[in-house]
Amino acid sequence: MSTTALPPVVDADTWQRELDALRKREKAATRELDAIAAQRRRLPMVEMPDYTLEGEEGPVRLADIFDGRSQLIVYNHMWFPGKEWQCGGCTGFTSQFTRLEFLNNYDARFVLVTQGPIDEALAYRRRVGNKMTWYSTANSSFGADVGAPPDAEFAVNVFLRDGDTVYRTWHTDGRGTEQLSHSFALIDLLPYGRQEEWQDSPAGWPKSPAYSKWSSSEDIAAAYGEPNASISR
Repeated sequence: MSTTALPPVVDADTWQRELDALRKREKAATRELDAIAAQRRRLPMVEMPDYTLEGEEGPVRLADIFDGRSQLIVYNHMWFPGKEWQCGGCTGFTSQFTRLEFLNNYDARFVLVTQGPIDEALAYRRRVGNKMTWYSTANSSFGADVGAPPDAEFAVNVFLRDGDTVYRTWHTDGRGTEQLSHSFALIDLLPYGRQEEWQDSPAGWPKSPAYSKWSSSEDIAAAYGEPNASISR
């Protein structure tokens, strides 16, 4: 017999009524997200300097990171100099994005930028099996200027290109990045949810400290990484 608390058992009609009541709130939330997206599309933008970052094949202008597209999403990955394993949250979060070609139909691209030197960043990418395209802002103020300074902050930024001119249109950090993730959406559907102490759950539901169930960087490397990849120094 399980010692974990269970939801109450009811008849099918009662369950349907409860689901219908919840569905009203879910639909209201969907409409609110639509309204938020509409407001986001009406945000003004700010012109960016002509930054130069480092890519796999050398220096690259910010405008060229668009690879001919007009829209660009950037995830700024935390980086701790000299560490064997980088941020587990960033490593796990970005491991989700393995098939991004669908963005081609929207004239958009999604890439990763980190403060780490490009040789170390690319070696770490191989080690953890990350499938995104990586760039380094180690020799540029770009990261600091978009809310991801060298003191290991993470962020998401969106840019629009008009010719060679790049504009910043949106930014978020913290839990704001969750809207890009399918992992939290799947977990939140489960009866026990994320099982983190801060969440509002019924009495007896399993609970753990925040982040304790997240995959570590070592877990990600074991699942997806190249076995012989090592960090370049």
